[in-house]
Amino acid sequence: MAEKHTRNSDAGAAVAVDDPSKVRNVALVGPSGSGKTTLAEALLVASGTLSRAGSVVDGTTVFDHDPAAVRQQRSVGLSVAPVRYGDLKINLIDTPGYADFVGEVRAGLRAADAALFVVSAGEGVDSATVSLWEECASVGMPRAVVVSRLDHPRADVEGEITACRQAFGAGVLPLYLPTDDGRGLIGLITQRLFDYSGGYPPTVGEPGAAERDRLARARDELIEGVIAESEDETLMDRYLGGDEIPEDTLIADLETAVARGTFHPVIPVCAETGAGLAELLDGIARACPSPLEHEVPRATSPNGIPHPRLEPDPGGPLAAEVVRTAVDSYVGRVSLVRVFSGTLRPERPVHICGQGLADRGHPDHDADERVAHLYSPLGANLREVPYCVAGDVCALTKIGSAETGDTVSYPDDPLLIEPWAMPEPLLPVAVVAKTRSDEDALARNLSRLVAGDPTLRLERNAETGQLVLWCMGEAHADVVLSRLRAGGADVDTEPVRTSLRSTFAGKATGHGRHVKQSGGHGQYAVCDIEVEPLERGAGFEFVDKVVGGAVPHQFIPSVEKGVRAQLSKGLVDDHPVVDVRVTLFDGKAHSVDSSDAAFQTAGALALKDAASNTRIVLLEPLDEVTVRAPDEYLGTVLGDLSARRGRVLGTESVAGGCSVVRAEVPATELLRYAIDLRSLTSGTATFSRRHVRYDPMPQAATAH
Repeated sequence: MAEKHTRNSDAGAAVAVDDPSKVRNVALVGPSGSGKTTLAEALLVASGTLSRAGSVVDGTTVFDHDPAAVRQQRSVGLSVAPVRYGDLKINLIDTPGYADFVGEVRAGLRAADAALFVVSAGEGVDSATVSLWEECASVGMPRAVVVSRLDHPRADVEGEITACRQAFGAGVLPLYLPTDDGRGLIGLITQRLFDYSGGYPPTVGEPGAAERDRLARARDELIEGVIAESEDETLMDRYLGGDEIPEDTLIADLETAVARGTFHPVIPVCAETGAGLAELLDGIARACPSPLEHEVPRATSPNGIPHPRLEPDPGGPLAAEVVRTAVDSYVGRVSLVRVFSGTLRPERPVHICGQGLADRGHPDHDADERVAHLYSPLGANLREVPYCVAGDVCALTKIGSAETGDTVSYPDDPLLIEPWAMPEPLLPVAVVAKTRSDEDALARNLSRLVAGDPTLRLERNAETGQLVLWCMGEAHADVVLSRLRAGGADVDTEPVRTSLRSTFAGKATGHGRHVKQSGGHGQYAVCDIEVEPLERGAGFEFVDKVVGGAVPHQFIPSVEKGVRAQLSKGLVDDHPVVDVRVTLFDGKAHSVDSSDAAFQTAGALALKDAASNTRIVLLEPLDEVTVRAPDEYLGTVLGDLSARRGRVLGTESVAGGCSVVRAEVPATELLRYAIDLRSLTSGTATFSRRHVRYDPMPQAATAH
């Protein structure tokens, strides 16, 4: 857009905003290593918020304050820092680029009103970034592209723009292009030169004739693209007829098209030299929509009654959402909150409502809490503010019941905002505490981790006794384990054991005899049963075919109870027995010594005896796996599924040069599939899985 450049000497001060139109919430998204955090740090310096930029390598950035991020030298969670630009407050939302942390990216997009896709010059566009772009497109989120790292030895800005157009569509066009020496940018609409050879802010001048000629074609393409988005249908005819369209008209149409998500400008930027920072800040301020232009998520009452449509009005009912929960060693739990409607004020009670994530280990909950203070977050630094209006982002501390995805409202009008879509964790990690004291620390820390990370699923396997954390991948698991240990829980990992079942291979009869005399009180029960296998998934049937009262009527349920108990305990390696019919056809009782307990024991003994008369078959869980992979990796994926004893159900081609494969694969072969698939396809493939049934386990597989 135009060459408006400002630096506020008081930009680092925390100032509350009164008007939602003065707020811009922008999420920086893109692949790992594209320079998002470094760029965000440079924008803080350019705006005067910081006096000096931190370093990712040194672990000194405002955004990567998490110890795991410092250790891994990459973002592992979203972080927010505001900058002042003129009379605007721009909340920069830095998100991780690594695939394991896509849940944090989605949370950042929930808090944002626009997305800046940061791609490194000359690195191309990976499939994960394309998927994220399509996700934003599906909800109409405005997007712009930032080509970063112009100072890289292999930087190819025009090649990167071409790759972005191929990946994202024809609506992606450069607004600026770098000069031949890379020390400045030329605005294609304004045809002005922004020279950064002296650093930030740039000096503004006129480009030479040679530069104009070089960029003439790109300028024509940009203008035609902007005019195509204009509501003035005469502009294209005028332009093709040789008329010079006024700059103000072009800029106004461009800003409108960007805000409504149909046009996506490209701005080259170099965080090291400062090139493009002024243009990027100006573009965010003028083209990215304010919260007033972003539809508020629908809300209901906690019991599901639809609420009238909310508006981003500071005077409306309070509706805010916790987009991230973290635990600070000094201030305790910190909740990062996006306010969608109303005004959040300190020293007032609020209602915390969380529902719909019980399957992730987040039980439904409602609680009233008191907000003591409100803060404007600058990374990990919290600066107190008197209020937070609709459209702004703030932080709350010591709200004990708040979890990521919860709705914050006032108790007199409690609300529930439906949580955003959470990715499914697919890598199981079994953890075990080293000592009893570690078990207590583990329990405390797990509750905090699950509260803050909806992509983490906690599961206690009742059959294997293992505590299993379902993570997004190795990097995510590494962060989870490091946080557990940092919280005082010394834990180890162990191989994940899959829950198996068993069944009878064929019909068999069993005799159960429980006859004892003890202390004058006898126990007498005899029963005869027949066991036969049923089809998969049929469960358990009990049939009474006793004639002549051989087993008194009141003890028949006792036999069934004893059989059921033994089925649950299992017959081979404690694997529960399923899909069988047990028929009680004979037995004996004593008029005095028979009892409920005796017949329960006899029933269990009869089942064990029947098992000794036939073969017991182990059953393993079978999952249906759906893999989406680029066509170039299709053969690799199919071969790997076959090696995992998978049975391919079908393949189909989908948009973007990809194929979708559906296959049934034993769950025992999928324990590390999240890691292996990423390795096999260079991180380009994704998959989902769902349990379908139990199938007999091959003899060769049972030996492992």
